[in-house]
Amino acid sequence: MDKNYTFSRKAQIALLAAGGFGILLLLLGYLIEAPNGQRFWTNILINNLFFLFIALFGGVFQALHKIAYSGWHTALQRIPEAFASFLPVSAILMFLLYFGMHDIYHWSHEGLHDPVLEGKAAYLNIPFFFIRMAVYFGVWIWLTRLLRKNSLQQDLSTDIKYYKKGKLLGALFMVFFAVSSSTMSWDWLMSIDAHWYSTLYGWFIFIGLFEIGIAAIILFISFLKWNGHLEFINKEHIHDMGKYLFAFSIFWMYLWFSQYLLIWYSHIPEETAYFAPRLHDHTILFFTILVLNFVIPFLGLMTRNSKRNLKWLSIMAVIVLIGQWLNIYLLVIPGTIGKTAQIGLTEIGFVCLYLGGFLFVVLSSLSKAPLLSKNDPLLEESFHYET
Repeated sequence: MDKNYTFSRKAQIALLAAGGFGILLLLLGYLIEAPNGQRFWTNILINNLFFLFIALFGGVFQALHKIAYSGWHTALQRIPEAFASFLPVSAILMFLLYFGMHDIYHWSHEGLHDPVLEGKAAYLNIPFFFIRMAVYFGVWIWLTRLLRKNSLQQDLSTDIKYYKKGKLLGALFMVFFAVSSSTMSWDWLMSIDAHWYSTLYGWFIFIGLFEIGIAAIILFISFLKWNGHLEFINKEHIHDMGKYLFAFSIFWMYLWFSQYLLIWYSHIPEETAYFAPRLHDHTILFFTILVLNFVIPFLGLMTRNSKRNLKWLSIMAVIVLIGQWLNIYLLVIPGTIGKTAQIGLTEIGFVCLYLGGFLFVVLSSLSKAPLLSKNDPLLEESFHYET
């Protein structure tokens, strides 16, 4: 049976070096690009959300498959469990936005004489904003920790009660996530452009979150297999992950186009005001995102064999992760920095810093438990899984 993952000293040093490199780039960016506070806090928000989405998907993946009576995912569920360990760090980083609220959210300024914002003041105000944030993170962290604890207890016992409890916890998580995934997208992203709203926005953000999480799991599977682990993960597991990535890239495009088409067709000023700066001020980025998130994965994963080739699938996963980071970037910057926004040393430095920290936390968590979830009643089904 698979041995535990060992988070070696060399790997720890490498990740600390990645974080240090990120800090170096930020210092060079400060000297060369002289970023203002608005650019600094915008990058904090973008990277907070990107890595939070991966961590949050760890809970989504576990819960969704448990309540769906899924068996195939059992052999790889320790990876999403480890993702969720980053949620407490994400919470701390998100609460730091208190110090940069005025640089990101126009509605947070006092003394505004804006009928639209005044009408939303009961919801969009700083105290209630952070109360909601505390509730989101409190419940997410609580439930994902219970899921993790239950999974580790199951390693020590053959009692079916742990399997049943996992299903109950998964159901509770998904019910809360169904609501909070939409409201957090309204709070942290849509309210940047507080005059505009979309009834599809919550779904659009959720599908992006799902795509980011699937891509991250694929890369972790590839990394662990490369290091001699997960020999029980076969072509069928890889095939299902590939189908997920392929399907949700199409679904992401469907929602993107549905939102864009209705706004373009209606030609209502308060609606088109959202897409106009993104299309006209950031044209290359606008279409690059469509290529990375839809065109390349759609064409690259169309055949059955492409979804079963882990190396090829890993390349597609990297492309999707880059595309989704750029997507979050474009969701944020027109309402904060505006047309002068650019991707430079500051942006790259933040990504390196966050990536090093995320991998350090997740790999540390991964090394603290067996890579195989023992005594799960569906484990044998996962070993002999065929599509």
